[in-house]
Amino acid sequence: MNSQSSISSVCVYCGSRMGTNPNYETAASELGQALAKANLRLVYGAGDVGLMGTVARAAQDAGGTTFGVIPEHLQKQEVGKSDLDTYIVTETMHERKKVMLYNADAVILLPGGVGSLDEIFEVITWRQLGLHNKPLIILNIDGYWDPLRDLIEHIETQGFSGADVANNLFWVDNVEAAITYLTSYS
Repeated sequence: MNSQSSISSVCVYCGSRMGTNPNYETAASELGQALAKANLRLVYGAGDVGLMGTVARAAQDAGGTTFGVIPEHLQKQEVGKSDLDTYIVTETMHERKKVMLYNADAVILLPGGVGSLDEIFEVITWRQLGLHNKPLIILNIDGYWDPLRDLIEHIETQGFSGADVANNLFWVDNVEAAITYLTSYS
């Protein structure tokens, strides 16, 4: 890893399902491997299903360090992956999100559903409010998040946010670009 980087731990938000495009699973696997290779700890929702499980297994298989956080009520539904380096069970979803963000230096959003949107919007809001200054990377595999980009632009053009919201998001379309950004970040 680049010695200039101030990033050592990355929170990944992604789906607890695989989605319909096989490139989403490929990207999740590539991201897990790349995080491990760059000596970046994976922080994620501790599930062993969907893209969540894929990114974690890939990180583990590549010798990476994993940090998972799951609320009690989702342990069975998301098949809590308890063989992680760190496995934390919280009482609530809100506590889960807080613990994940506080234990990461950056955030990457892979394809996902409404839960992933909830997570990314919360960290965007917290950044806008000055509660953190962590880089927020949107991994836009095959244009999956194009509607999100359009929505953020719409919010700005309609006067409900400043340019700071869009300017705080770093958009990439492949894992290599995300890792390059993280390892050169200072």
